[in-house]
Amino acid sequence: MNSVQIQCTRCKGVFRDRAGRLQDGYSRQCPGCEVVLFFAEDSQHPFIKRAMRDARKVRKELREAQAARRLAPEAPTSRSSDGRRRTAGRSE
Repeated sequence: MNSVQIQCTRCKGVFRDRAGRLQDGYSRQCPGCEVVLFFAEDSQHPFIKRAMRDARKVRKELREAQAARRLAPEAPTSRSSDGRRRTAGRSE
């Protein structure tokens, strides 16, 4: 999952946004009360701090998973499940 929960500072409603978007300088409008939330690394509000911390954690986990996939060897794929080739026409 690449999204994080955000709690509005005004109406206390909870919504989700992608972790890649939640970086310093990003702003988002609350879908409930339509107040504009500004996300900054040095924010003093605990809801903003939590969302930024969670977004950093999710981005880090996604980078690590992507690096692990690149390093893992690819498994060979088979053409069909029973090992036989299918022919274009059908003979009767």
